[in-house]
Amino acid sequence: MSDFLEGWEGSQLILVVLAHPDDPEFFLGATIARWTHLGHRVSYCLLTRGDKGASDPRVDPVELGQRREKEERAAAAVLGVTDVRFLEFGDGCLSPTLEAREAVTRVIRDVRPDILVTCDPLNYFPSDHNINHPDHRTAGQIVVDAAFPGAGSPMYYPEMIQEGLKPHSVKEVWLSLTAQPNTVIDVTEHWSTRIRALHEHVSQIPDYQKLDERQRNRRTPDSTAEHPRYEEKFKRIQFLP
Repeated sequence: MSDFLEGWEGSQLILVVLAHPDDPEFFLGATIARWTHLGHRVSYCLLTRGDKGASDPRVDPVELGQRREKEERAAAAVLGVTDVRFLEFGDGCLSPTLEAREAVTRVIRDVRPDILVTCDPLNYFPSDHNINHPDHRTAGQIVVDAAFPGAGSPMYYPEMIQEGLKPHSVKEVWLSLTAQPNTVIDVTEHWSTRIRALHEHVSQIPDYQKLDERQRNRRTPDSTAEHPRYEEKFKRIQFLP
């Protein structure tokens, strides 16, 4: 599998829809930095505010959600993203309901992206050492179901058309956090920006030194600490015209 150049002509509008604050940075932060550096426009939609993202039961979930929203906006700004929106679904409670599909369809029709990014709904076990969060998988399921056929068909959600939200079909869907990648992006140039963005998620980082060490150790096996190379991988679906 070789490094992949996107091959797009002109600036693209890219919508990233994931479950939690910090998912964009952890899943594809360096790629987002690459895209904005190249002049593409990136928007975020987070399905939750991450209000269960704490191990201390004394933490107020409402206050945590508010804090994490601020952290996400700061992290997005580091990557060159200013359009960040949140939906009102509870952390840990995502389900691929018709309500959730409609909410994401509404966002797609409003933003009208060329490229839609989410995570792979089929990736239950990212490695031999962890289980994928159910919200990650569910977010992917919601988004791909919204992308097709709901967002692009006038027969779905006709009331949105009356609101001015006309049907919109994306050109591509990119799945991050996938076990079946067909696209590899060399993001070495933007890895330090990814790390800086992750630093904005203060509520989620007990030890910055360990975070930085883990991130730097994610270099490719064929590179060295002195000359590291970093990649982010995706499953890319390109719809035929």
